[in-house]
Formats: sequence, C-alpha cells, structure tokens
Amino acid sequence: MKPAALVINGENVHTTDYQAVLNPSTGHIVGQMPVGSTAQLDDAVAAAAKAFRTWKCTSSAARADACRRIAAIIEANAEELAHLLTLEQGKPLNGMGSRFEIVGAIAWTRYTAELELPVEVLEDNADGKIELHRRPIGVVGSITPWNWPVMIACWHIIPAIRAGNTVIVKPSPYTPLSTIRLVELMNEVLPPGVVNVMTGADALGAAMSCHSGIAKVTFTGSTATGRKVMAAAAPTLKRLTLELGGNDAGIVLPDANPDAIAEGLFWGAFINSGQTCAALKRLYVHESLFNGVCQSLSAYARTVIVGDGLSEQSMLGPVQNKPQLEIVASYVDEARALGGRILFGGHPADGPGFFYPTTLVADVGHGCKLVDNEQFGPALPIVPYRHVADAIANANDSSMGLGGSVWGTDRSLALDVATSLECGSVWINKHGAIQPSAPFGGVKQSGVGVEFGMEGLKEFTTVQTVFR
Repeated sequence: MKPAALVINGENVHTTDYQAVLNPSTGHIVGQMPVGSTAQLDDAVAAAAKAFRTWKCTSSAARADACRRIAAIIEANAEELAHLLTLEQGKPLNGMGSRFEIVGAIAWTRYTAELELPVEVLEDNADGKIELHRRPIGVVGSITPWNWPVMIACWHIIPAIRAGNTVIVKPSPYTPLSTIRLVELMNEVLPPGVVNVMTGADALGAAMSCHSGIAKVTFTGSTATGRKVMAAAAPTLKRLTLELGGNDAGIVLPDANPDAIAEGLFWGAFINSGQTCAALKRLYVHESLFNGVCQSLSAYARTVIVGDGLSEQSMLGPVQNKPQLEIVASYVDEARALGGRILFGGHPADGPGFFYPTTLVADVGHGCKLVDNEQFGPALPIVPYRHVADAIANANDSSMGLGGSVWGTDRSLALDVATSLECGSVWINKHGAIQPSAPFGGVKQSGVGVEFGMEGLKEFTTVQTVFR
C-alpha cells in the first residue's frame, strides 16, 4: 500500500511518519496518512505566500476559468474520488452518499466560478468619486471535518482562490485520502503553491491557527474546537469563518400529515447517518400527531438499508469513527435509562466496523443528552408538545443556532413559526436543503460568518475604500 504524500508548491512531499486510515465499515486499513511537521507547514506557508504575490494579480476572468477547470477535472475523476471517499468515510456510493458528495462539489465549484466582485461606486459627484474595492486577504488556512471531506474542502478552497487568495488545507486525520487526491488534481490545473495540503494530527490545526503567515482561517467542525481556533487566531487577529456545531430542531405543527412528511423527516435527520452539522437533531411533535409521526417514521426507517458503503444496495453507512460511535451509543443508553421509548434501532449488532442502527427514541425531553447535546449520529429524539409557543421556546433553548425546520400544511402559520426560530437557516417542510447561491451560517455558538453565494465569497476579501 503506497503511502499518500503532502502537496506543497505543486509537488508531492513525503514525511518520516505515517498514520493508518481505517475503513469504518470493516476496520481494515485502507491507506497511510502522512504526518506533516511544523517545518513542513512553514514550507507550505512560504509556498502559498510566494504564489499569492502572483495569484492576487491574476485577472478575475483567469481565476474563474481556473475554477471551471477544477470542476472539469473533478468530474473526470469523480468515480475514483467517490470510491476513495467511501473507503475512508464509510458513506455509501449511492443515494446521498459519495457520488452525491462529488456531484455537490462540482456544482459548488461551477457556481462559484461565475461569481464576480465588481467595484462598487459609493459616491460620484462634484466633490469626487468614492469606490469600494474587494481585495484578497492572503494565505488562507482551511481546516475541514470528516463528515463531508471533499465537498467541504471545495466550499473552503474554491471561493478563496476565486477571490485571489492561496490556500493550505488540512483535512481530518480520519478522512485525509480523498482530500489529498482532490488537491493533487487541482494542482494539475493551478500554478504551484496556490493550493497545498497538509495532513496530521489535531496539533497541526492548532499550529495553522496561530501561524503568523496565515491571514485567515476557515474552519468547519465542532463548537468546542471552533473556540480553540478562535483563541489561537486572536494574537495575530486573523480573519475567521467558523461553521460549527448544530442541534437543529424541527417542529411538526398540528395540521401536518404524518405519512406525507415521514420521508422528509427521516432524511433530514439521517442523511450521512446523522453526521451532518445541519441535520435534524431534535424533533418536537404536537401531541395530537405524536403517535402517528412515530409510526410513520418507524415504518419508513424499516425500508432503509444500512451496510457497507461499497455495496450498491446500501443507503446508509456506519458512524465514521469509534469515539463518535461511543458518544451516540452513550446518549441512547442514557435516554433509555431516563424512560425513553426505543421505537426503532437502539441495539447495535455485533460485527466489524462502527455501525449503529438508525434509532428513533420517543418520550424524552430536555435534561437528556440526546436532546440537549448534538449527537452527530443516527439517533433522533422525538419530543411531544401541547402548545406551539412551548415548542418554539424549547427549540430556541440551546446555545446553538445553525438550522431549524417547521412542518405543516398551513404555510402562513409555518412561516410565522419558522421566523421565530433562532437559527441561521430555516426550512419549511424540508430540512437541510442547502444550495450554492444561498448564504449558510449559524447564530449563537454555531459559528461566525457565512459560506456560499456572494456573501460567502466576500468572506475571503478585505474592503479597500478608494477616494478619487
């Protein structure tokens, strides 16, 4: 098995230390991650800084064309990337799995390629002209998670280079292989040093966050780690974009149809086996519909095949890593001990891999970790309520505020409830539907800044006001 390499200044760079990468479906080793040193990080920063001096002067049209060529080369190698992604992340090839993720990465790249940041004229009169210019920031440090490693890498890298920055990306040590290959492909169409990849343990991310040569950090991951990134970045006053955890609430209104919404609720909660920041994590259901929603969700869950991601029949895969599996299992066990009723799942089978069944838990409430905390896995608590105002209050009773959803047939009422939720994105009769044209980010402790669209592109620029 050939070890992977870092990519610095367009070249593959090997290390003296490697870490095994496991297939979460089997526990087998599928690759070797290079463990980069701080000296190699310095080399990557120097390469990115040198490339920035030229890249920032490249025309907008040329940078747009480079992004188009990145999309094309990802598309040409889509099946290779999807297979590698399934091996290390565990998600199925089919459904909303690895092929879906690669298609999403291509779509976001193509959309972002066409964005422009024209000069804005703020004033033009006899006293003179005032213009607002957008300038690239410099070297961007990108730290990505293990749940959607290829797509999130593109969410970070493409707007950064489109705006004229250069990038060093550090993927999670659980899922480094697909990101390394992605950056290798990017370097086939980009000048050396524009996009580099460093891999290693969590300490490498800390070193990036405090590195004086990195001007901005964009991070996707847990709120706890986001706090550490922010603290490490403070001495150098780095620009930050932080897309952090979510404990997204969904509210089912009294006029909803349980059978009609069951499929949407299920995939809102269990996409990527629940390992998505903006997945539905808590479901509040009016008491008049509670039994009906529980029955409809349970019936739909029975139709979903959970298995090895390489099987074309699998619709959901394993939890990506053992520590996360243990968190999910402990939360379900506590909910059961507190009187939670297991409607489906809840008892993992013996066997290889980090599998936990899709699990529905009824009759739980606040004071239970499965409700209060982000479980980030395939377990959904279903909480009854009597008054809509109480459901809104409970939904907002969280330090997080990434997404939320409302389910019902009266769209006017649903909209009123939706706009009462304290979250960055809210959906009606769906959950987690994001797109490259719509800004995405959290409030409260779910993040700082936004991604996607023009607002996301602006996050990778500074403002220069020109008085003429």
